[in-house]
Amino acid sequence: MVEHTFVLEAERKFFAALTNADAHELRRLLDDDFVLIDLSGTVLSRAGFVSAIESGHLKFESIRVVNSEVRLYGETAIVTGETEMRGTSQDQYFHAFSRYTHVYREQDDDSFVLVSAQGTLVTREVHP
Repeated sequence: MVEHTFVLEAERKFFAALTNADAHELRRLLDDDFVLIDLSGTVLSRAGFVSAIESGHLKFESIRVVNSEVRLYGETAIVTGETEMRGTSQDQYFHAFSRYTHVYREQDDDSFVLVSAQGTLVTREVHP
């Protein structure tokens, strides 16, 4: 279960970096090859995603993780879960529920970096 703990810690740090708009921490947590498919289907690179957070084009007021599940495959971890998010995108307020998949890669120090993230908009409230 130690690996699960490391993955969940990486998840916690990722969501905290988003709500704190901490671009430096995001750069540390995201793999160089990171790719995000957001709720609208837009594909963003690591640089594009960090830039959106850093510039304020994308701001997270809050992210509530409703639930998550970790599965491990060697040095790869897949996390599936549900969130409730509030914030602004290009100065437009949003309140969204999503289901997500995060793919992590284990590093030599037993920490994990996020390689890929994909979110799907849920049009109804998610339930724990």
